[in-house]
Amino acid sequence: MDALPTLSAAEITTDRLRLRKAHDADIDGLIELQTDPQVRAHLGGPRPRSVVEQYFDANGTSGIAAKPGTYVVADKETDRLIGTLVLDRRSADLPGHVTEEGAELELSYLLRRGSWGAGLAFEAAAATLRVAADELPDQPVLVVTQTANERSLRLATRLGFQRTGTFEAYDTEQTLAVAALHSFKAPVSRL
Repeated sequence: MDALPTLSAAEITTDRLRLRKAHDADIDGLIELQTDPQVRAHLGGPRPRSVVEQYFDANGTSGIAAKPGTYVVADKETDRLIGTLVLDRRSADLPGHVTEEGAELELSYLLRRGSWGAGLAFEAAAATLRVAADELPDQPVLVVTQTANERSLRLATRLGFQRTGTFEAYDTEQTLAVAALHSFKAPVSRL
């Protein structure tokens, strides 16, 4: 079976952000995202720092930098990592799908705590979804998050995702939200 297409853009920019591939200068920020208890509160908790450091010591950023649709969210002026964003295929083996085949596009994101509340996740997600809508055929896009993660659910709603149901995974209730990819296309201006 042919692999389904994913987003190929190497970089996406907004007024305040640059979504780009990871590089070694991002490792401290990537470690922070994986070990911060508040950032990981709805993702199974923080990972042990020694395990995360060992992963990056062995692999650098190559494991994430090469994956299409995987971005570091960086401040446009300083290039400092403020988070990550991924638009990739949800594994058909996981629960939470809206098609029989599964493997729909799934949007996920993490921001450092110091970047919360400034609209940066919305800005990064909206820009990524607009680029994907221009590049890929129309299809469902999913957001899956713990039902307890009210901030993430509000962001999904603000982006235009509709809640379609809940399911149990990782010993807690998850909410599935969906939007049509082409609903994110930028309006065409007519003369």
